[in-house]
Parts: sequence; C-alpha cells; structure tokens
Amino acid sequence: MIKYLGSKRTLLPLITSTIQQLTPQGTVVDLFSGTARVGHALKQAGYRVRSNDINAYAATLATCYVQADRAEWAEAAEALLAELGTVEGRAGYFTETFCQQSRFFQPKNGARVDAIRDEIAARSLPPELEAIALVSLMEAADRVDSTTGVQMAYLKKWASRASNDLSLRLPALVEQAASGKGEASHLDALEAAKVLTGDVAYLDPPYNQHKYLGNYHIWETLVRWDAPEAYGVARKRLDCRQRKSPFNSRPRIRDALAAVVGDLDVRHLVVSFSNEGYISRDDMIALLSSRGEVLVIERDYKRYVGAKIGIYSPGGDKVGAVSHLSNKEYLFVVTEDPDRLRGL
Repeated sequence: MIKYLGSKRTLLPLITSTIQQLTPQGTVVDLFSGTARVGHALKQAGYRVRSNDINAYAATLATCYVQADRAEWAEAAEALLAELGTVEGRAGYFTETFCQQSRFFQPKNGARVDAIRDEIAARSLPPELEAIALVSLMEAADRVDSTTGVQMAYLKKWASRASNDLSLRLPALVEQAASGKGEASHLDALEAAKVLTGDVAYLDPPYNQHKYLGNYHIWETLVRWDAPEAYGVARKRLDCRQRKSPFNSRPRIRDALAAVVGDLDVRHLVVSFSNEGYISRDDMIALLSSRGEVLVIERDYKRYVGAKIGIYSPGGDKVGAVSHLSNKEYLFVVTEDPDRLRGL
C-alpha cells in the first residue's frame, strides 16, 4: 500500500483484536478510511466493512481493498494490468506538473502515468475494476517517487527508487468477508455518520491542521484526472486551499467529532487519536462518555520519516531541529456493555 502519514500499519493487530473483543463478527463502519489499511485487515478478519472518506483517492483505495472481492475480480484485473503494462509513455498534464514544474517523479515515469491513466479513462471500466487499476497505478507511482512520504515537497536530490521503471502489480485483494460484502462511500464524515450503520465504528479522524488532501494531492489528481490549476512549489490543487474541514480546526474539531459520535448508529466505538491532536486525552474521554464506558489504550508511536530527516527551507537549507521522534497513540474504546472492556 502507499506510504502514508498516520498509517496504522503497526497498530493493526491491536485494532483488530480490540474489535474482535467487542464483537467477533458483524459490520464495522470505518468513517475516515484513508489508505483502507484498517478496513482491509478487518475484511480479512471476516468483518463486513463499510468504509468512507471525503477524498477521492481514499474512496478509490477503499473500493479496491474493501468493496472489490478477489474471487470476482482477480483474473480480470490481472489481464487488464498486463495490457496496461504495455502502454508506452506519453507526456501530458501529470508529467508537466509533477516532473517538470516540480520533481516528484522522473519524466519517464510521469509519461507512463499519463498514458496509462488516459487508457484507464478510455475503457469505461466497471467501478470496482477501475478502482483496482487506479490503485495499481497509484501504488506503482508511489514506488518510484522522490519524497519522504508526503507530497508537501520533494527531495532536493533524487531518491534512488525514482530511477526505477514504473511497474504495475495486482493489489492485495482479499475474498469477501464472512459477514458480508464490504462497501466504500465518498461522503463528508458528518453526513456519513448519519447514514452508515453497523456493530462497531472505527474512527481515525484528522487530529491537527495538516490536511490529508494537501499531503496526498497528487493521488487526488491521479484519481480525479481533472487537470486542475496548481500552485506553489509542490504544485498543489487549488482545492487544497479552498476545502475546509472542521477536523483540521482547533476551535471546531470537538463539536464536529461530538456530532459524529452522537449520530452514529452502532453499539461500540473505537477511536484512534494522537497526543499531538487538538483534543486532549481527558477531553476525548469526556466527549465519548456520552456513549458508554471508556477504556484508553496507549502506545508509543514513531513519527513519520520526515521528522527524522529534519526541517528545511524551500531552498533545501536546514532551518530547524526536530523536537521529538515519537508520540503517543491513543485507542479509545467505548461500549454500552462494560463487561466487554474487562478482557481488553
């Protein structure tokens, strides 16, 4: 899967085992699905997952990893990717914007992205098969990028992987879960909380001012394929400036999360949050207590790789020191049946 700030890869066993303790089967609502890494793991564990994310690239990842089932699509996807892998590069918007106006990718790979993405668009594929192809292309580009893992900037010198040739691979599709077919939606979380129901809701909201749209704007453009007007050194989409979320606002995040928590029709809640977030541990407990007993599990967590490298100016000069290399990740577990918490 793609490199991702805030990925819960190392916390997957804890998240999965916690949800299994709350309910051994059933439906999990993943309201801020991101890379769909958690939804993918829960689907493998047998849960029906209902994923949601406001960003188009994230909804596409969930369509591939949560909604699409291996038995239905693997053979067709393998054949499609083999055909797309023979498409010759043809430079277009992607190459000009992300290889010439900026340096996220080598031009040879940018031209391949342009040509393959155009071919995907021209085929009018079924939505799940299209999502698989787009995720394969996204992940292929991610393997040859030149960043620290976010798309706010690119490395001053080319990453060694950037010289490799872009190559498509079949994403790690899994079979339909025992609890039922998963689904992916593309809604604002405040709206999704009103319509998505299940046994457990897993919430991993943005926790500070950093917007996932800005951090991964290239993937948004790759999926939307809308050739947006771009700005700045990183050539971000204009809607990175225009789209505002209460979850990225210190004054607004608490009320927004309280609205989500109040609207969700589920029996249990599992909430991931960081001690670097806008809501403190105690305030989060107070907010969640309206839904039942609250247990807090704490884990030390390494910050993303950019924090280890340091703080640099746009010209590439080091301008500051990193204050810390790890933080605390909280897993808040909420249930109306407190007996279930005794086993956690």
